[in-house]
Amino acid sequence: MSTAPTGTARRMIAVAVLVPVIAALALWAFAWPAARTAPRDLPLGIAGPTAATAQVEKELARHGGAFELHHYKDGAAARDAIEDRTVYGAVVVTADGPELLTASAASPVVAQLLQQAVAEQAAAEGTQVRTVDVVAAPATDPRGAALGASVLPLALAGMAAGAMVTFSGLRGTRAVLVLVGTSALVGVAAAGVADSWLGVIAGDWWAEAGVFALAALAVSGAVAGLAALLGTAGVGIVAGVIMLFGNPWSGAASAPQMLPEPAGMIGQWLPPGASATLTRSVAYFDGAAATGPALTLAWWAALGLGAVLLGSALKDRKKSVEPVVTPERELAPAG
Repeated sequence: MSTAPTGTARRMIAVAVLVPVIAALALWAFAWPAARTAPRDLPLGIAGPTAATAQVEKELARHGGAFELHHYKDGAAARDAIEDRTVYGAVVVTADGPELLTASAASPVVAQLLQQAVAEQAAAEGTQVRTVDVVAAPATDPRGAALGASVLPLALAGMAAGAMVTFSGLRGTRAVLVLVGTSALVGVAAAGVADSWLGVIAGDWWAEAGVFALAALAVSGAVAGLAALLGTAGVGIVAGVIMLFGNPWSGAASAPQMLPEPAGMIGQWLPPGASATLTRSVAYFDGAAATGPALTLAWWAALGLGAVLLGSALKDRKKSVEPVVTPERELAPAG
């Protein structure tokens, strides 16, 4: 009697093993960045005379690589750097005492962290710090929760669009047109909800709609493109990467520099992280530092749509070279 496992038994074993592995991977991908959240080379400005800022710099250096310090001659230059998204904040040493400049719109978590760090240092020296929020988060979303929550819905919309195009059998130019059109409508709908209705972002309405549309297109193009080359397995591969890594490593809830490496860096290469950074730039900073994340999303969209067209062309070519087999006619018996 054969003791080899049957096909059903093998499938049962595969499910019993794979599901815990996937669960462990998902828990690691989501929990690891959350458990290790801390500043790592966080860009921070210091402004004022060199002799006056030396002590501040020395105290900040005690945080062990938490801050990447940028020096500015005065508070005005530090403000410009914050508005250009070069730094998240700045400590300005003045004759009346230290002043902390923050930008809660860039990251409420980072703004709060800077206040705590500088306040502790000032308390040890017996001084008080005046805090100025140079680019404040909107009153309707002071903690940035709504903006952070927008990352996953946009990714889900992109995955749904790519999967529907794939499973509906659309190929080539038609698939590209549907993906672009759907993403444009997603962008309009998202801007309508986030800006017009909830008021959690306050930039140029059409620019925001364009960012949301590009974010959706980057994901939908990748899903449909990989599926066009690899088959339906491509849908699962892209969805897995976006859900397991793109979403938790986006830094939308804090900042990329608050995540452990290489999660913070990889997250900015994926659509969710790039879209979160681009949305902040467009909504609160008049497009400052938008080039990098915009190019990241554009590359994802372009490569995805290109893969859709390439997959369709390869299938058409394969069909054209397949030999046509015609059945031979049976000859009727002579009579």
